[in-house]
Amino acid sequence: MSTIDRTKIEKDILTVIRTIYDPEIPVNIYDLGLIYEINVNDEADVHVLMTLTTPNCPVAESLPLEVKQKVGDIDGVRSSEVELTFEPPWDEDMLSDEAKLDLGFL
Repeated sequence: MSTIDRTKIEKDILTVIRTIYDPEIPVNIYDLGLIYEINVNDEADVHVLMTLTTPNCPVAESLPLEVKQKVGDIDGVRSSEVELTFEPPWDEDMLSDEAKLDLGFL
């Protein structure tokens, strides 16, 4: 039975997620605070819990699909699943300091 390199997979997931941008805000979805949780199990199945800036966001269908596809394409990942939630609702406090600086909030 082979073991997965969970640390490498998690690092690769963060790298990939940081390449995905909300088309209306020039900040990647990780620094926007849209990613609530990333779980990698022992079989390299990945579950991403994420939100959107608003429930009626124009990319409500395409953005989670993009995350699922790009995470699923990472070497070593067996499968990927994205769960969309609005609890807790997203707000500007979820922005990383880097994102706040990029957007002029700091």
